[in-house]
Amino acid sequence: MSELSKPGTGAPARPAKTAITPATHTVPPAKFSHGVRKGNLLQVAGQVGFLPAVEGRPPTPAGPTLRAQVLQTLANVQSVLEAGGSSWEDAVMVRVYLTDTAHFAEFNEIYDDFFAGLAGPPAARTTVYVGLPAGLLVEIDALAVLG
Repeated sequence: MSELSKPGTGAPARPAKTAITPATHTVPPAKFSHGVRKGNLLQVAGQVGFLPAVEGRPPTPAGPTLRAQVLQTLANVQSVLEAGGSSWEDAVMVRVYLTDTAHFAEFNEIYDDFFAGLAGPPAARTTVYVGLPAGLLVEIDALAVLG
């Protein structure tokens, strides 16, 4: 610990970093958090379309269709946002990872419908094409700024 970070040295206090894991999520398969909140920032790790966790069962995709997986993925991101004291209204950045360029138009329709009720402007968004584990079609992460 450096002198500047020791209590009582006059250094400004740094906000705690808190891991966020909703009850609907399994423990991550590696050393990372589903979400991390520090101060007024909340970073949601990439979420996929797994159904809510059931103890003793491996993660299960919502279905084989893009629609089923996108809606579940958005619900999973939302559950991390909410567990961290946030919502889609606080999201400033969303990154979307699709496995197939042919899914882009259908994804946009689903995404637009999902966010049709936002009160404020939508988050900035980036979409890239990646490989994901077998059976998964989409992954989404988000950054929210609270208050």
